[in-house]
Amino acid sequence: VQLQASGGGLVQAGACLRLSCVVFGRSFRGYALGWFRQAPGKEREFVSAVSWNGDSAFYADSVKGRFTISRDNAKNVMYLEMNSLKPEDTAVYYCAADRSFHRVSPPTLQFEYAYWGQGTLVTVSS
Repeated sequence: VQLQASGGGLVQAGACLRLSCVVFGRSFRGYALGWFRQAPGKEREFVSAVSWNGDSAFYADSVKGRFTISRDNAKNVMYLEMNSLKPEDTAVYYCAADRSFHRVSPPTLQFEYAYWGQGTLVTVSS
């Protein structure tokens, strides 16, 4: 099982980016997926998560209203649309897959995720 995140880059404040996370090796249609990020010198933190069917999504307060999570189960892909980027959004962004099947609400805690991608770097300049 492998998760591959991509789409990061260097942008100016106010710009937009779309991150993608492709899952290889098995289908995660029945599992929630999430995004986390780790800024330089800081702990990894929750960003957003989407339920297995896409009906439910959670966001960290710091990104609410600017980021949108979605998934395409037919393609085994998850996205994170990031708008109005700020310098404080600079971090390595990781995608992850839930360890539990058909969880009602997508989890927000790291230990609830069993599979992790390698991360993609987002740098927002002021």
